[in-house]
Amino acid sequence: MDSHAPYRFEKLTWPEVNDAAVSGKLVVIPVATHEDHGPHLPIDADVVIASAVCRRTAELVSDEVVLFPCVEHGYSPHHLDFPGTVTIGWQTFVHYLRDITGSLVHHGFRKLLLVNGHGSNAPIVDLAARLTIVDHPHVHCGAVSWWELTRVREVFNAVRETPVISHACEAETSMYLAVAGEFVDMARAEPDRKASVSPHFWRDMLGRPPQPNFRNAVHMTEYWSTVTDNGVRGDPTRATARKGELILQAAAEELAAIITEMKARPVGVRVPHQALLPHTPGV
Repeated sequence: MDSHAPYRFEKLTWPEVNDAAVSGKLVVIPVATHEDHGPHLPIDADVVIASAVCRRTAELVSDEVVLFPCVEHGYSPHHLDFPGTVTIGWQTFVHYLRDITGSLVHHGFRKLLLVNGHGSNAPIVDLAARLTIVDHPHVHCGAVSWWELTRVREVFNAVRETPVISHACEAETSMYLAVAGEFVDMARAEPDRKASVSPHFWRDMLGRPPQPNFRNAVHMTEYWSTVTDNGVRGDPTRATARKGELILQAAAEELAAIITEMKARPVGVRVPHQALLPHTPGV
């Protein structure tokens, strides 16, 4: 990564931040966490992956965005049975994200995109984005997890070799191999299929049911140590850097399209329809 890349928020001077806001640049904010990722991946896997996805995106649309540093700690209490996990209380996390978005709005930015890289962050990141708009109706703030992107699912589901894509799996391991393979110990990579699955209780990041007769999955997050012995859900042994590169490129391309679309989207004007508003003088 170019240390002088003009889109890196933390490397801008305050006049350059002013210029970026005035020119209407969108702020991309990666959000992740530190937690166990099997015996073969470092605990910063979500941070490395989310940061890489957003960096690739910023490189594609460098004139349209400012890339914020990754929010490195998130919500993961169910992983605490595995050493290395750091979790932030959900209310603190929501307020923290709102403080970040609120600060950026204060400085003049009007378009913000939170890009999530950790499963249990998803509802909280979504809530923070919603509340940012509640707080600032003249602003757009969106949220998306990289594995939700249609292009990512199309590309990786076409080349995947394992039935379950969930955690420290073929997909995440492939992405880490593509970004910083020197930190991956593939000699220690091993599958974990302890988790029981049934038609409505299964999990796949890329949305593909493990069996044809399976239906929509119920959202239920169990303590991690009850569904895995080694911190893996899936099979990382089939991971390759080439597969990881495919995901990174697919994610960056779709996020770049989202950014262009989001910047062009007009911010609507609120129209209260109450006959009498609570603040109406004399009422």
